[in-house]
Amino acid sequence: MGEIEKDGNVLVVRRIHVRYTLKAAPEHHATAERVHGFHADYCPVARTIRNCVQITTELHIEPLEA
Repeated sequence: MGEIEKDGNVLVVRRIHVRYTLKAAPEHHATAERVHGFHADYCPVARTIRNCVQITTELHIEPLEA
């Protein structure tokens, strides 16, 4: 989801919120949460825009279906 504001007569993206949904077995939850903590540092898009657009993320882990 992005939040757009007007800068003069131009619409600009100021904030982006990303919600990741991951299906994982319980034994992988801790790894997923750990990786989520630093993944943006290795994402080309996040690194490109992080100095001009505020980026927030959240991780939602769902159980694997049997």
